[in-house]
Amino acid sequence: MAADLTAIRHRIAELSDEIRDHQFRYYVLDKPIISDGEFDLLLRELQDLEAKHPELKADDSPTQLVGGGIATHFQQHDHIEKMMSLDNVFDEAELDQWFERITKAEVSNTWLCEVKVDGLAINLLYEKGKLVRALTRGNGMTGEDVTLNIKTISAIPHELNGKAIPDLLEIRGEVFFPIKAFNDFNDALEEEGKERFANPRNAAAGSLRQKDPRVTASRPLSMVVHGIGAAQGVSIDSQSSAYEILKSWGMPTSTRYKVVKSRDQVREFIAYYLEHRHDVEHEIDGIVIKVNEFSAQETLGFTSRAPKWAIAYKYPPEEVTTKLLDIKVSVGRTGRVTPFAFMEPVKVAGSTVTNATLHNAQEITRKGVLIGDVVVIRKAGDVIPEVLGPVIEKRTGAEKKFVMPKKCPDCGSTLRAMSEGDVDIRCPNSQSCPAQLVERIYYIGSRAALDIDVLGYEAAAALLGDKLITDESDLFSLSADELIRSPFFTKKDGELGANATKFLEALEGAKSRPLWRIIVALSIRHVGPIAAQALAKTFGSIKAIAAADIDELSAVDGVGGVIADSLVEWFGIDWHKEIIAKWEAAGVLLVEEQKAPTEPQTLVGLTLVVTGSLVDFTRDGVSEVITAHGGKASSSVSKKTDFLVAGEAAGSKLTKAEELGVRILNETQFKALLAGGPSALGD
Repeated sequence: MAADLTAIRHRIAELSDEIRDHQFRYYVLDKPIISDGEFDLLLRELQDLEAKHPELKADDSPTQLVGGGIATHFQQHDHIEKMMSLDNVFDEAELDQWFERITKAEVSNTWLCEVKVDGLAINLLYEKGKLVRALTRGNGMTGEDVTLNIKTISAIPHELNGKAIPDLLEIRGEVFFPIKAFNDFNDALEEEGKERFANPRNAAAGSLRQKDPRVTASRPLSMVVHGIGAAQGVSIDSQSSAYEILKSWGMPTSTRYKVVKSRDQVREFIAYYLEHRHDVEHEIDGIVIKVNEFSAQETLGFTSRAPKWAIAYKYPPEEVTTKLLDIKVSVGRTGRVTPFAFMEPVKVAGSTVTNATLHNAQEITRKGVLIGDVVVIRKAGDVIPEVLGPVIEKRTGAEKKFVMPKKCPDCGSTLRAMSEGDVDIRCPNSQSCPAQLVERIYYIGSRAALDIDVLGYEAAAALLGDKLITDESDLFSLSADELIRSPFFTKKDGELGANATKFLEALEGAKSRPLWRIIVALSIRHVGPIAAQALAKTFGSIKAIAAADIDELSAVDGVGGVIADSLVEWFGIDWHKEIIAKWEAAGVLLVEEQKAPTEPQTLVGLTLVVTGSLVDFTRDGVSEVITAHGGKASSSVSKKTDFLVAGEAAGSKLTKAEELGVRILNETQFKALLAGGPSALGD
């Protein structure tokens, strides 16, 4: 039983890290590597495991948080009112369960149904009718300031017109790339020899995050509003009346919504747009159903990440068939060998594809896919399509079984599972496997790691192919004299190109990135941004992390046993130590910069645990607040816990705190503690 629980704990940690990584790629980088359907399956698996084993659910689990992340190119500002995500359902049975929960609340309501725009969520702040700020969703509490770029979109008024303009109003909506305009834009990119956007959502997000607003202005973006956040000086009683009022003020509201009075009418709306989804000017991935009356919405309330009074009914992704010509494998930066389908070109969800993911050998066997099969693939506008399975009746007998290679296709090393129960096989030659090397160098330059200008995939391949570096250890000691030996960094006359100067400047700037980003850039298996930040805060330097033992590492909130094992293994390898030594010699900052605290240090020496949903703090945000005030934010209650902050729907941690005699605070008391320390609580 203990072994089973250990395996489940391991899977939860693995899923959490993988989901966070995909959220970062989707919300921050705008470059997802899996489909929405695949992501939903990962999240659902984690939700199911946590439901069966609630004692293993961490407060910072991806199931408890709004997914969006923060990019680094724009200033960050807080939303006045939290910007929530939506929970999803995928079939009528799940929709009925949601209806039943609403019914039990005994609220009188009608339903507002609207198409779910597949775009980028935006929050517009109007003060006395004038647009003063536009923020992306970010983490729900804080977003990126994209005001100048938003003002280039003709559909969005810079000033509200009409009667009874409120003193302050947050308007929520989705920025999108119209499908026809997207196709024309992609064709133009292709003619110029530039990379096409994968889908309209990526094009919208990429266009809105341009540093130069003139670039955004050249893209035919539009917007549709779907809600209101904070409001002062206006009284609205329903979702539908909100849309009418917003339209009267000049906001771009959708005509594709309907107020209905029964579940059957909701289902009819869902069925209509499933059939007519391609008749809409923008991409949609489902229908949103909301309780129409605001009084009922207030009664129903919110979870920590989503309103209880709204749900998104997600349509199944689109599917097509094509012939599977071959199954090949690719090797990633951590050595993972992933099979992928090479297919006859087929158009799906607006783009032509030839490759699709097959995940691992076990998945190929489970799906019963053979080389030569006619296969069903699913894409729905996502970056990487997925093979769902074969069309058995179209088999001719000439199909053949895929055999996973025993040798790495790039370096010839014998492939193997890296740990017991690992469904993936990996190339163990992490030091010199060409595929792993180029992927790792490329990853170092990505926005997920050190965000080094020019260091894309082609640059990484050139650095290695032209033998300017042997691995990542040489990266930060590169000079102009070395770059001039590579055609990638030189002009036709043999002189250094502008990209070389930009690259060297970017390398120099990357040397002083925060410690947690340096840790992420090392490509240590299982170590993502959350774990890296926890390690940086706890140990303060790479040297201290390398010297820590498994017990010390696993005790860090956000790390745990699996990551601790991986860290000890990584720092125990000689050539990894050489990377650290060479980076340090080249001037890379391998310590956490000590900054003077900006908040009163009222929590010094105190350990706090937060459970349940708070009104004015997100789960990530409350941990940051505790740390900023000098305290320690822990994820588990123990005798060392000084205070438990209990919000709505507090769970087992509250019970344990009561058993241990830990003092329990509500949100008001917590705010008093932040302001004045323990003495502010009295007796």
